[in-house]
This record gives sequence, C-alpha cells and structure tokens, in this order.
Amino acid sequence: MSASSASVHAPNVLVVIPNHNGAVWLPGCLEGLASQTYRDFEVILVDNGSTDDSVVLVRNRYPDVQVIALEHNTGFATAVNRGIGIARGQYVALLNNDAVAKPDWLAALVELADASPTEVGAIASKMLRMDDPDRVDDAGDALSWTGAAQKLGHQQPAKNFVERTEVFSVCAGAALYRQSFLKALGGFDERFFAYLEDVDLGLRGRLLGYRYLFDPTAQVLHKGQGSALSRGHYVRLITRNRLMLFLKSVPLALLVKHLPHLLYGQLYFFIAYRKPWQSLLGYTSLVSCLPHILRERRRMKGLRRIPASELDPLLTSEMSEPPLLPLRLPRWGRSRS
Repeated sequence: MSASSASVHAPNVLVVIPNHNGAVWLPGCLEGLASQTYRDFEVILVDNGSTDDSVVLVRNRYPDVQVIALEHNTGFATAVNRGIGIARGQYVALLNNDAVAKPDWLAALVELADASPTEVGAIASKMLRMDDPDRVDDAGDALSWTGAAQKLGHQQPAKNFVERTEVFSVCAGAALYRQSFLKALGGFDERFFAYLEDVDLGLRGRLLGYRYLFDPTAQVLHKGQGSALSRGHYVRLITRNRLMLFLKSVPLALLVKHLPHLLYGQLYFFIAYRKPWQSLLGYTSLVSCLPHILRERRRMKGLRRIPASELDPLLTSEMSEPPLLPLRLPRWGRSRS
C-alpha cells in the first residue's frame, strides 16, 4: 500500500485509520486507498481493541498495512495520536474506517497543501454520503457560540460545493494535516475520548494563527457511525466535550460575552437529546477534567497568537438544529438508558 516497499525515503504522507469493530467497512476503505493515483504514502491501522476480526482481516489480506493493535478501546483521539507519533513525512491524513476515498483524493489534498502557506494547517475533504453520493455529508466544520458544531453542507446537494473555501475547522474523518501543525498543537486532546476532538484541535490551531481550507476535488464516500458508541455514551461524551473545548481555550472575555448563547446551547441539547440522566452524567464528569482544563488554559494563553477580537467572528451565533420550541422533555424515568 506504500509507494514502494523498496523505497529508502520516508513516505510523504502517513494515512492513519482508527478502527473499532469495523471489519465490515475495512475492505472498502483499504481498497480505496490502494487505488490512489498519488503513491507516496503509507497506511497504518490503529485498532481500538476490536472484538471482531478486524486485525486478522487486515494482516491477512493487506500485509502492506501496518497494524497497531491496542488492548482496549482508548477512543479516537488516543488511537490517532498513536499513529501520528510514527509519522515520518510532511503530512498525516486521517481517514475513517467507513470512508472510501476516490482515486484522486490524496493527490488533491497534497497538491493544495503544497501550494498553500504553512499557516494552512489542514485541508478538509468533500465527504459525500455513501448512500446518496449526490449529497454532502461534511464539507468542513463550523462552531457556534452555543457550543454546537456544524457539518457544513450536510445533506445539501454536492453540486453546490465546488469552490475551495476557508472553513473554521476540518472533519478528522477525512482530512490532511501538516505534521508541523500537529506537533505545534501537541496532537489531539486524549481527554475527549471521542467526539469534537477535531473541532477542539481546530479551535486551538486558530488561536495559534493557523487556517484551514476545504478542497471540493478531494472526495470520499462516507457511511457514518462505522464505529459508533451507544446513544447514552454519546450523550455523556458530547455534553462534557462541548463545554470542555470552550473552557480550555476560549479567552475569558469571550466566554463572558457569549455566556447567554452558551447557556442556551446547554438547555437546547439537554432537551433535544431526551436523555437527561446521561446529560447530567456528562456535566458531572466535567468536574474530574477541571485540573486538565486549567492547565490547558494556562498553556493556551501562553501560546495564543491572535487577539480575542479576531477569534470572535470566526464562530457563529446561529445553530443548524431544529427550533427548540417543538421539542418536549421526555419523562425522566424513560431516559435512564
């Protein structure tokens, strides 16, 4: 799967695939990489303690793919950091196990990255819905002061997204990162375990002066939820992580200014998720993260290269979710699952 097994130079790109019980998706993902027109890359699968035959399948059918088999599910952030840690070239590409890259995917990403200034830390792919390729799954990510992260273009016609544009952040499900960018940021925050760790990385990068681009010619088909957690676990993590990414990095003046938006977002999702017990567990789990949050705030304050006034307009006050009014609180006893 690498450019050449006899090559003595370090491949320019390391493609990292995090995996947890994704054996059903891996053949499509790996065959898509095998068909890439760009060849100067190597692939590593970081397996998060799968109980299916993921590891055996890859080792038997795709011997060129390096496998790191972790003993248990460490979460997305830890898995990709393990892969990033052995990168030898300029770039690291992250690809979900349930994504199938089109043949020119890597070529397009590397071409744009090479042509961009080093302040462009990452390139977002055009992720198309696998079950409806004429519609977008993700064309880069936006972040709201309500705490909501938005998939740009989600469910919209793919024909409407044909221009290269700047985005707030990139979706780590299919993206190219400069290795220098990842080193400067210290990789993904492993406290997140899963969900919003890519937006957190994007936010921290913004504070250091990095930017991100969306490339519509770098396309993948994405199923989504290839290694998803249970709904209850998702609600606990997303509730905690939504607050953690703001508290870690956003300057205090902006937190105070946008406190009404942030509080509205907490109320909205508490009601919308219809799992109040899991939401409360998410809030309480934030307490154990406070020492980490405070350390990161001090660290980011020292690293920050842009003023708060420059960050403020990069986030929106809008939400793409349905209006709150039609949503109703479920009965408490039915939500403890």
